[in-house]
Amino acid sequence: MQSTAIRPLAGMLPRQLFTAEHEAFRETVRKFYTQEVIPYTEKYEQQQHVDRELWLKAGALGLLCSTMPEEYGGSGVDRLYSMILIEEQAYAGDSATGFSLHSDIVANYILNFGNTTQKQQWLPKMATGETITAIAMTEPGTGSDLQAVRTTAVQDGDDYIINGSKIFITNGYLCDLAIVVCKTGNSDKGSANLSLILVEVERAGFSKGQPLNKIGMKGQDTCELFFDNVRVPKENLLGMEGMGFIMLMKELAWERLIVAIICQAGAEAAFAHTLQYTKERQAFGKPVAAFQNTRFKLAELRTEIEVCRAYLDRCMELQLKNELAVDAAAAAKYKISEMYSKVVDECLQLHGGYGYMLEYPIARAYLDNRANRIYAGTNEIMKELIARSF
Repeated sequence: MQSTAIRPLAGMLPRQLFTAEHEAFRETVRKFYTQEVIPYTEKYEQQQHVDRELWLKAGALGLLCSTMPEEYGGSGVDRLYSMILIEEQAYAGDSATGFSLHSDIVANYILNFGNTTQKQQWLPKMATGETITAIAMTEPGTGSDLQAVRTTAVQDGDDYIINGSKIFITNGYLCDLAIVVCKTGNSDKGSANLSLILVEVERAGFSKGQPLNKIGMKGQDTCELFFDNVRVPKENLLGMEGMGFIMLMKELAWERLIVAIICQAGAEAAFAHTLQYTKERQAFGKPVAAFQNTRFKLAELRTEIEVCRAYLDRCMELQLKNELAVDAAAAAKYKISEMYSKVVDECLQLHGGYGYMLEYPIARAYLDNRANRIYAGTNEIMKELIARSF
């Protein structure tokens, strides 16, 4: 297993996104993953979640919620810092830490739709790692169909009473706070029935299942959440009642771009590992990289990686200006996750039998990457979103 995060090849087209300050932050992130995450990969996989202490260490370095305003514990920096954190996680071969969901998805819901009290109560503790968060959307039997949510939040005086369950919830096992997608209405328009409610872990009736046994991403904290007459005050409503679907749609484009960033960096890491392996591995008296089939295959893969990189960086430029269209984000998530699957499969083949051994990063990448075509909306949903723009 690698002891440091791998450095991907310099692109054929130089990237234009990052300043010297960004690159200094990248070195901090790389050092964190090298020292605090990579040596404990097997431990995290065995226990199926990272240690809570790791969250506090990340918070102390300013790696959590860095894009949040300084008044709420963040650094007030742009989302390129988030991009760097996600890229370095992939270069480290780490699929256990759930920092991006916490910092770049949950925190944004609270910042963009929460009231001042909610922001002051939760964001500073999220930035330090004292509070770990999750967002509970998916339910057994509903999959990507958010309008079919069956978890209910029924008004009872000044409270909501929540009943239902959620599944495949990242950070669910360790979370102290979850944003729960609930059905609060019964109109014919399903999207108007959804609301987002903040639910603290200590609420009576809120329970968690054991971490789910996945084929990959084994160190990542993923579990079921259960709500049995969980009573929460109306003050825990995020935004306005019945506006949950609209709020979700506003943030899903960024969530899908996050998946694209994960996949792009993952493909670059897989390629770098494979290039290194084929240069060192001997077959028939010469390096595997010396054979024409290997050189041509590597050339094909690098070209696909580079083309996707150009599209992704352009999407990120638009995201920084809040101009990224929903269909463009969907296309990035769809295409780049498909590309990553192809790259990691071809790279494993170039490793031969050793590619099937879990001590090699390519084997772990092969298992970990498959979920990228499913979560944040399946790739079939991405195609539907793209088709709607015609």
